[in-house]
Amino acid sequence: MRFNLKVIGDILGILLLINGGFMALCLPISLYYGEHDWIAILTSSLVTLGSGFLLRYLTRNKKSKELKKKDGYLIVTAGWIFMSIFGALPYIISGSIPNFTDAFFETISGYTTTGASILTDIEAVPNGILFWRSLTQWIGGMGIIVLALAILPFLGIGGMQLFVAEAPGITPDKLQPRIQETAKRLWFLYVGLTLAEAIALYVAGMGPFDAINHSLTTMATGGFSTKNDSLQFVDPVIQYIVIFFMFLAGTSFTLTYFGLKRNFKKVFKNEEFLVYLTFTAVITVIVTVTLLVVNDKPFENSFRDALFQVVSLITTTGFVSADYTSWTPFLSVLFFILLFVGGSAGSTAGGVKVIRHVVLFKNSFLELKRQLHPSAVMPVRISGKAVEQSIVYNVLAFIMIYILVFLVGVTLLSSMNVDFDTAFGAVATSLGNVGPGIGDVGPLNNFAGMPTAGKWLLSALMLLGRLELFTVLMLLSPHFWRKR
Repeated sequence: MRFNLKVIGDILGILLLINGGFMALCLPISLYYGEHDWIAILTSSLVTLGSGFLLRYLTRNKKSKELKKKDGYLIVTAGWIFMSIFGALPYIISGSIPNFTDAFFETISGYTTTGASILTDIEAVPNGILFWRSLTQWIGGMGIIVLALAILPFLGIGGMQLFVAEAPGITPDKLQPRIQETAKRLWFLYVGLTLAEAIALYVAGMGPFDAINHSLTTMATGGFSTKNDSLQFVDPVIQYIVIFFMFLAGTSFTLTYFGLKRNFKKVFKNEEFLVYLTFTAVITVIVTVTLLVVNDKPFENSFRDALFQVVSLITTTGFVSADYTSWTPFLSVLFFILLFVGGSAGSTAGGVKVIRHVVLFKNSFLELKRQLHPSAVMPVRISGKAVEQSIVYNVLAFIMIYILVFLVGVTLLSSMNVDFDTAFGAVATSLGNVGPGIGDVGPLNNFAGMPTAGKWLLSALMLLGRLELFTVLMLLSPHFWRKR
């Protein structure tokens, strides 16, 4: 099968133009605070915009805008890599992260909303660069392709191929028949919730710059903070606001849309949401009780720490309110397991996703019944509806490949003289797009000490996790590159 290279190049050029435009938004921040880094930001923006224009110029006079599935997968994977390469320019040119490996790691960690950082002193980084760092997560949260579909209607032809290749979850929910309308509504909702959280944080006492940055990275379930201590020492009211919006960001945006439309019946009939809500509540109770037993802290403090960290890890946001690895070995193991949960399909959260776990467990229990009644037809049902067998196979394949990639990643990282706990934590948190892990990459540490090869491996795992394995792995298959 031949690729439509002209259209692929054209769309990649458009993505670079969007990227360069977002970089330019950091200029006023840098100028307002009187920082010299505005030159680096301006240069990065112009280089990215110029590259986008050049790419579009070289792919002009395209005869067809038709995109097939293979084109979509190639555009999405290449698009995220291109974005990360050019997105690293502000760090490199400003000198905030002069090493390309570290700059690329920080950038792809931002776009994939992983939140793993190599910065040892975040507060020493200029505000303009910090704002760009937060913007990378906000852009990546909803997805750069979805943004392109929302603001560039002429990408409608073949647009669904891009949406399917990038949108998280088993099947992307559509709010409207036209894919552009779906993308627009998702982004309007995303922007609205981001503004709502920024206002709430500001009213609660957080400074305007910090409020904006934390709202950008909360709704993206990214977890980049402007403070070295993340959200450990902020007012409890601020922590509760962040908890609420983290939970909301880990919920399907389609359900949030219906909730804002006061269609609560549809929300509470959604089985994935009920499991997500119940699981969060149960784990929070377990952690709270454990903390009350082993610590002398008051109930409210223990409950808040438990709720914050449980929601932060389940939604793959990665904000930190306490060092959960110092609590008890039991809780350390429990939180490690949470790295593999993930939020809802159709949210900005990473990880395996709740819906896949539901399908897996339901199919496993049904398999026991099928052994007793081999002739019976017993489909997996979600929210009362039968799930197609092809989707069940997809889920089983995804989880098997996810485990395989995890094990291969741990093996490779361990071969680079990274200790066992750190290798497990780093690979799990990178593949799940969470941020903090265990070992030397725990909640109060970072990834600066990782070997160079390890950073590139973890960067690849972040991309694999964000695009949910198949989109990237498909490009490694010889079958993908055949003409038929």
